[in-house]
Amino acid sequence: MTHKKINLAEKQCPVCEKPFSWRKKWQRCWDEVKYCSERCRRNRNSVVNVDNQTRKS
Repeated sequence: MTHKKINLAEKQCPVCEKPFSWRKKWQRCWDEVKYCSERCRRNRNSVVNVDNQTRKS
């Protein structure tokens, strides 16, 4: 029997700006999850710096 993934909570990643869905491994910390992947979490500072530079211009 297959499971249908309907009505899963979604968030938008602030780094890549793509939506990502709830995962079972995040069930206890979903409120704290901000990034869709480890790669986006590592690159979070580079995106913030780009935003700050564009705001200054």
